[in-house]
Amino acid sequence: MMLKPGDKVVMVNCLEAEKYKDKVWEVRSEPWNLCGSEVVLLKGKSGGFATEFLQKVG
Repeated sequence: MMLKPGDKVVMVNCLEAEKYKDKVWEVRSEPWNLCGSEVVLLKGKSGGFATEFLQKVG
């Protein structure tokens, strides 16, 4: 899945998905490779988040 800054996403299939149930995040970076995982920055969250646990909405 190609994400880009401005995309709206929700977290799925991970512990954070339970913690942030129904929260819509905004992607604030282009994806990059971090230790073998593709990650992006999310507005309001520090650090990279793996794109495999994000689902695009809207």
